[in-house]
Amino acid sequence: MKRTEHTLVSVWIAAAVSTALTACSPSGPSAQTTQPSIPLTSANSPFLVTATIKELMDSTVDPSADALWDSVAISYSMQGTDQRQPRTEDDWRAVRRHAITLLEATNLLVIDGRHAAPQGTHPGEGELAPDEIDRRIAANRDAFIQFAHGLHATAAKALEAIDRKDPEALLQAGGDIDEACEACHVTYWYPDQKITTFKSTAAPEAKR
Repeated sequence: MKRTEHTLVSVWIAAAVSTALTACSPSGPSAQTTQPSIPLTSANSPFLVTATIKELMDSTVDPSADALWDSVAISYSMQGTDQRQPRTEDDWRAVRRHAITLLEATNLLVIDGRHAAPQGTHPGEGELAPDEIDRRIAANRDAFIQFAHGLHATAAKALEAIDRKDPEALLQAGGDIDEACEACHVTYWYPDQKITTFKSTAAPEAKR
């Protein structure tokens, strides 16, 4: 998930926080041919699961989070300081739509029967194979659901900030969303990767 420019000096902590969420995904084609057994939707379930977690992240979660991160920023140049934030009613309505999309996407992530990635997906550098991610999620679905609920809670903070038209609170909520995402990533997608702590006025590029 791409992290965009944030403006407050923050320490980005990627520890596996038990109340945070969402699994970002591996990328690229390859040679995975089997998927492990994970809970399937029941016969009377109203849900028809089509997308994997990776596809849901790429199409819905990532773009919504990126829009929230992009909505508030301060950039410095030789020409001076440029402060970006929603200003008009239309601006606030647009960013609110992204917050709502992110909130509801956290529910989609935890529907039974959703695999980590399409068959044939090759894990990125440092990432686990999709079938291993499936096994980890299946082994403790309650923990995975807690990560999803953690992301939902941070996205709700963003929505509250938007409804108050509070750019600073929206900025802070963006940092909380980033930490919630990364906590899940380091648990399921790249648990063996060394964690780097950043202290900067600009957020680093997030692993995807």
